[in-house]
Amino acid sequence: MKGYSNNFLILLRATALKSDAKLRLAKPIFGNESRFYSDIANVANKMDLTSAAVKSTAPLQDLLGRRHDYLRISLTERCNLRCQYCMPAEGVPLTPKPDLLTKEELYRLVNVFASLGVHKIRLTGGEPTLRSDLAEIIEQLCSVPGIRTVAMTTNGLVLTRRLPAYQRAGLSAINVSLDSLQPEKYERMARRPGLKKVLAGIDLALQLGYRPVKVNTVLMRGFNDDEICDFVEFTRDREVEVRFIEFMPFSGNRWDDSHMVPHEVALRAVRHAYPRLAPTLPRACDTAAVWQVEGYAGSVGFISSMTQPFCSSCNRLRLTADGNLKVCLFGAAEVSLRDVLRAGASDADLETLIRTALHNKKPQHAAITFRAISDLLTLVMLHSRSTAPAYRFSLIPRRLPRPRPRPRARPHVLAHRLAMPAPLAAPIAARAYCTAPPTLSHLDGEGRARMVDVGGKRVTARAAEAECLVRVSARLLRLLRDASLPKGDALTVAQVAGALAAKRTAELIPMCHPLALDYARVRITLPRGECAHGGLVRVTCAAAATARTGVEMEALTGAALAALALYDMCKSVDRHMVITELRVLSKSGGAHDFGGPPAQEPAPAVRAHDTSPIKPNETYAPTDVMHF
Repeated sequence: MKGYSNNFLILLRATALKSDAKLRLAKPIFGNESRFYSDIANVANKMDLTSAAVKSTAPLQDLLGRRHDYLRISLTERCNLRCQYCMPAEGVPLTPKPDLLTKEELYRLVNVFASLGVHKIRLTGGEPTLRSDLAEIIEQLCSVPGIRTVAMTTNGLVLTRRLPAYQRAGLSAINVSLDSLQPEKYERMARRPGLKKVLAGIDLALQLGYRPVKVNTVLMRGFNDDEICDFVEFTRDREVEVRFIEFMPFSGNRWDDSHMVPHEVALRAVRHAYPRLAPTLPRACDTAAVWQVEGYAGSVGFISSMTQPFCSSCNRLRLTADGNLKVCLFGAAEVSLRDVLRAGASDADLETLIRTALHNKKPQHAAITFRAISDLLTLVMLHSRSTAPAYRFSLIPRRLPRPRPRPRARPHVLAHRLAMPAPLAAPIAARAYCTAPPTLSHLDGEGRARMVDVGGKRVTARAAEAECLVRVSARLLRLLRDASLPKGDALTVAQVAGALAAKRTAELIPMCHPLALDYARVRITLPRGECAHGGLVRVTCAAAATARTGVEMEALTGAALAALALYDMCKSVDRHMVITELRVLSKSGGAHDFGGPPAQEPAPAVRAHDTSPIKPNETYAPTDVMHF
């Protein structure tokens, strides 16, 4: 099903690290989304893979300081249900059995992860109970030193027959996926009957002492959002934790939230029906905000992976059934540990590969960026005053949400909003489309977003400078000049923030190429003179790189983030600051240059060289008494 190169082990040797890393596209497993596989050389070539600096005792930590001690393992791609939001009715193409991890390979990988600090494992699928050797797998994993918890997520259809064996093998916790408590709805969603078996399996788990049994419920508008209170009642006498999960609203490559129920809406409904609902104590790295009705045995949780993501505390890694490591559930990049394992890699090689992949984990999952772009484009559409636009961008939902009235905003808040045109007094007869062919380089012929291919461009020295202005009050200006702000040196903090932002532009701006900057210099210039009524603080960022594409986005990002950092440092003194006029002053090294070179720092005024004593035969005698 998927092709991999056989040189993974070679890539782990310093003598064979090359720059010819390939990104390969494999067949999709679910839906029409593609999975990408990286041979890790694109990140490993910056590291000395033979270095002994990385110790096995060091925790699995990414570049943002997030520790990862939780591994989710998919044991199979097969499932005995056909849930509508998961897979088509006819199923999906399955990976050939020789390409799946064997029990021995899985056991060895878990040993490596355990030596790196992983202590919790969750078995998933597909449907893990379809593995006839599941009890044996659980027993093996429980015997791994360092593993304290082996949990499982299942649809619950066979629990009444097999759960006792799983418990004897050492299964610690269990999650059951259940989207409806009504038989007809359950069968319509899963395309299979079986609700009674699932409920009986939950009751059996409680009888066997599992506390709590977690029930995962994906909320969907128009399907089961009318059962929210029914699920709450399900917790009255059962020690279960019903976890309402926000539906991941993707339709093709568009953000479509017509079926998503935000957790705030669900929580509001529960609190309205149960006034005695109260939050419980939060748990470390938990994805759910848990609430409990007073007097009820169980609880309800809300997993807001879309509206309020928990990426900052993510501690999870994922291993697919065919041996690919995913550092993010929403990410497309995967690294094959199976191929490295079968090529004869040592445990140290596997550790290095895992750590290197983890260093590529993004600050937030891709769905957040996807939604941010969609919301912005939707906002533009809502302000276009066009009743039937003939153009269409594939990230914009077909059903635009109705704009909600907003409260009157304060002046300093309005300055940060998009500058939209004023409403027209009357509609005008104008075409809402363009007859010219599309020229946006970040869109393909079908209107889908893409990254521009710059491989054919020549490498040149690129430079750009951007500017941003911050209007401040006279009082704040005096404090900045005297370096006496309550929070400290605001100008230095803003300069550092701007330089860091310029270096990480590709992580903040979608479709922006990652560049190795030669420099990023942020300058903040205070206005001269008395400025009795305040003035404009000028923030500029100059960036340069030797690359195939320009650095104007890096300069703009650096200037903007420096201005925002300055705002954050100074807002306690002046809450009416205005950030304005972000623009590119100059760019060079490409096909469309403009402006001059980035401004250089003015040379400090230096007095002329002191040539006294003038006469060569004159003796100089110091007159400072302290000199003697």
